Amino acid sequence: MLVNASTVNTIFTGLKTIFNNALKAQTGNWQATAMEVPSSGASEDYAWLSRFPMLRKWVGEKHIKSLAAGSYTAVNEDWETTIAVSRNDIEDDRLGIYNTQAQMAGDSAGELHDIIVDSLKNGAFTSPGIDGQYFYDTDHEVNGASVSNKLTAVLSSATPTLAAAGYGAARIKIMKFTDDEGMPLRLMPDTLEVPPALEATAKKLLEADKLDDNSPNPYKGTAKLLVNPALTSDTAWYLYVTSKAVKPHIVQMRKRPTFVSQTSTENDDVFMKAEYKFGAEARATGIYGFWQLSVGSTGAG
Repeated sequence: MLVNASTVNTIFTGLKTIFNNALKAQTGNWQATAMEVPSSGASEDYAWLSRFPMLRKWVGEKHIKSLAAGSYTAVNEDWETTIAVSRNDIEDDRLGIYNTQAQMAGDSAGELHDIIVDSLKNGAFTSPGIDGQYFYDTDHEVNGASVSNKLTAVLSSATPTLAAAGYGAARIKIMKFTDDEGMPLRLMPDTLEVPPALEATAKKLLEADKLDDNSPNPYKGTAKLLVNPALTSDTAWYLYVTSKAVKPHIVQMRKRPTFVSQTSTENDDVFMKAEYKFGAEARATGIYGFWQLSVGSTGAG
């Protein structure tokens, strides 16, 4: 194939089409527990997450809920994938491999939301949330008291006692959360997320009429099941409230994944290495939402 500007532009237009089609085809499961917040600059301020707003009876003067002082800024991160296209491969009509690479790049770009959210989940026991505590921790401060959204209980469907000590305890914790004035947040957990190693146990808890010991299962139908192969722990599990305006996890999106290419014959890489380039770029980051919307267990026992 004759390599000139017209040929290269036609080839990269085709690669862009393949990339965009693959990008659109990716759906993922991030929306089950996360929300997207648009970003218009290098970073965004999340001071509004310092309080869980609730209505109260108006007696006397209004209670003004000021935003807490502190650092609640999330800085956008750069994301990229880059593929080099050999000029020799263009001359020799060996472009099929790059079609596949373009599709894989589109697949990967389409998974960006999931990659960000999964990173939040895998680090939730050791990464700080909006209050400065680990997202899952034993001492979140609420009205001067320490409140826990962290368990170590095993997820079990063996007996009513073991099921209550794990899944049941997580449900109770969420439903008992209150705001800074002691008002119940009226939260109802609705989604249980587990790694593949706990899929069978979770299915038994949420879908079966009886537990492993043949006793009645009081938890059937109490939550949707989300099995996530990207979770790195085989024992940790997470219970969420996903019905509110704010989700437990937030994806801050500054620039969606976009196809980029370097095709000018005047470029140094074309002259020195006989290579053109294409790939994807994005700007985004992840942040934890209200810790009250989830209880997590390490499953360590």
